[in-house]
Amino acid sequence: MTELVIRALTESDAYLFDTLDDPTTGLVGHLPFGRRYVTAAQGGQYRPEWTWVALRDGVVVARAAWWGGPEDTRPVALDWLGFAPGESDAAVRLLHAAPLHAEYVLQLPPGWRDQPAVRDAARARTDVAAAAGLVPLVERFRYTWTPECGLPEQPGRLVFRPEPDDGVFLDILRRVETGSLDAHARQAIAEGGVEQAAQEELAFFRWCPSPRAWWRVAWTAGPGRGGEPVGLHVPARNLRSPVIGFIGVVPEHRGRGYGYDLLADCTRHLAEHGAERIIGETDQPNVQMAAAFAKAGYPMTQERAFFV
Repeated sequence: MTELVIRALTESDAYLFDTLDDPTTGLVGHLPFGRRYVTAAQGGQYRPEWTWVALRDGVVVARAAWWGGPEDTRPVALDWLGFAPGESDAAVRLLHAAPLHAEYVLQLPPGWRDQPAVRDAARARTDVAAAAGLVPLVERFRYTWTPECGLPEQPGRLVFRPEPDDGVFLDILRRVETGSLDAHARQAIAEGGVEQAAQEELAFFRWCPSPRAWWRVAWTAGPGRGGEPVGLHVPARNLRSPVIGFIGVVPEHRGRGYGYDLLADCTRHLAEHGAERIIGETDQPNVQMAAAFAKAGYPMTQERAFFV
């Protein structure tokens, strides 16, 4: 075989990204879910300098594209990873050569393990990720609400109020992160304790372009403004869609199904602000939150595997 040339794309040759001959492209990743690679200059969200290809005799045999917001100085995620038949080693070499690092997020259809062709395509990519030094973190369910799903009923057990004081909000967030089932939170706690996990969540909330005034704290009912904090939720918009930014219950109030109450209020808030599509996610081991999404009428539309 001739030697590989591994390099970043430029705006003038970004078209090369779509020349890869990979028959599995339509099975996993972004393409099956209607998202294409388009540079920011062409109205999309990808940067050529964050897009790397491996070429053999001038032909693209592997590709990878990292994604980040317009103000981000480092990529947030490795969004695209693909390679031609027999070129998995080229993909591994590409990931080693590119000076970019972020978690790899692989998009998969629901029930993908029961679809042999999809399962094989996913395995090929995860094998490349593993050979490049990435390790599995968690698999998540993704849900999509639309008005046809109907608004979830509110049990009326809690009182929801905005909390403008960052200190108060952060204190409740610290309590929520204690004992969290979320794999990303648990990773942050292992690295730097509950404080790091709470600060990382807070950084994400602030990264979202949606209003700070949307953040809500849930309280038990009480006279006046009495009651105890039960948890919090963050209705948000990321750069693509309205999202359930965060749902969390403090330890002493877990086990009572309050996750659904927060999700219902969060959904209604976004719908009242014009959302026609709301994305939500939960780690697959978090069966309580998965049940809350089902109860709230959210159909599962995707599975996602995360590698760090």
